[in-house]
Amino acid sequence: MTRDEPEAKATAPDEEDEWQLYATAGYAAAEDPWDDLVPVEEEDSADEEWFDGDDFESNGQTVDWDSPPCPAPLGIAHMIRLGTCDHCLHRVGGRRTEERGAAGGAILRAEAHSRDRELSEFEAPDLCPLCENLFDDVENIVTRIVDQTGELDHGSLQVGVHVPKDLIAEEDRLRTRHAAPGSRPLKAAFSDAVQAGVATRMPVVTFVKERPDLMILIDCLTLRVDVDIRPVFIYGRYRKLDRGIPQTRWPCRACRGRAEGCESCEGTGLQYPDSVQDLIGEPFRLALSADDTSFHGMGREDIDVRCLGRGRPFVLEVKRPRIRRTDLEELMHAVNANAADKLEISDLRWTNRSEVSRVKETRAEKSYTIRFSVEELPEEATILEAISGLSGVTLEQQTPKRVSHRRADKKRKRKVVSIDNILVDGSEVQFSVRCEAGTYVKELVHSDEGRTAPSVASVLDSPCEVIWLDVEDIHAD
Repeated sequence: MTRDEPEAKATAPDEEDEWQLYATAGYAAAEDPWDDLVPVEEEDSADEEWFDGDDFESNGQTVDWDSPPCPAPLGIAHMIRLGTCDHCLHRVGGRRTEERGAAGGAILRAEAHSRDRELSEFEAPDLCPLCENLFDDVENIVTRIVDQTGELDHGSLQVGVHVPKDLIAEEDRLRTRHAAPGSRPLKAAFSDAVQAGVATRMPVVTFVKERPDLMILIDCLTLRVDVDIRPVFIYGRYRKLDRGIPQTRWPCRACRGRAEGCESCEGTGLQYPDSVQDLIGEPFRLALSADDTSFHGMGREDIDVRCLGRGRPFVLEVKRPRIRRTDLEELMHAVNANAADKLEISDLRWTNRSEVSRVKETRAEKSYTIRFSVEELPEEATILEAISGLSGVTLEQQTPKRVSHRRADKKRKRKVVSIDNILVDGSEVQFSVRCEAGTYVKELVHSDEGRTAPSVASVLDSPCEVIWLDVEDIHAD
């Protein structure tokens, strides 16, 4: 059979016509299958009552959601029918009363009852729809705050409140629709109520929005009260008089600070028994009955480098102090006596957290005195000329090998401001240098295998080895 034979077309209907074989009665027919339907006239719906699904019935009465908002009398009556508690009625009612809080709400309720006797027969639901009776717990929370803060030294508080999101959303929906304009939201009103209760019990306390002595955190779901004792900060300068003391605590390499059972650190958890942080911080921690300290310095010197002159600026952060004020002059003398021949502090004053950023971000020039030996010592005149020639140059310093494990490997440009007081003593040379912040001074001398250029070793054309280094001044403040 060929493709032109008619039998092939008869036995295999075209795809476009095949759907007719499965059509319901009337499809592909000549007559209209819908012509026996009777048209239905649309009824006039002008008088049809519209319902938005929000109405509900309470005590046999339907709540009128179309009532005007507070402070209209009908608006206050509507809030009463919703089951609003006295405290919330006062904050959303928008009416001035002689009393505040729940007492003020009771006055508004009494006025509404005198206008509408049916309201006095209304039985309120178990929970206020605006606060879920949260204000009933204010006195309980105030008592907890007073009990937890009574033995702490403080003068200012800040209250933080956590309210469940679903309660905030529902309260906001009702308040924005039915409350008086400008009424206080639940979270702010509850915080105000707690502060008023605390102020009654602790009249000397002030409430602030930033930098409080104590932060009071309230969880409205569990009624948990946490007291966060904010740290205190002391600014000063320190002079490190002994080599071999790190600036901050150095955890033991063997036990990594775990301390227990470690023979290497004898159970201290420290690689070095002393540090600038603890020599200064421990007397302050004990005097202020605090948990711990943090040390923030304007840079840091190597463990084997002394810091002399006016000293290095620092801020000591004292964490969770039970006592917030003490005699700084007396403590300064105590620190200097306890750390005699190791460390001295001066210029102490109270400060705040913002100075931590200032101290750590300040890039001050520094002056050093450095002494080193030269393997093949040239003539003195050559030494003086070569080293003096480095004054004013800009160094290109790649991250030194000794710190490459904790700092990014990159090249930095640092300026040598001046070099003076060059002294040649046998095979040793000493000079003073003032340079830009962040200059690796030891590498300026020995070059770190060419990673710093130019260097003293390169201009003397002889290997150099640093004997000691002192910070003479930090040109800040």
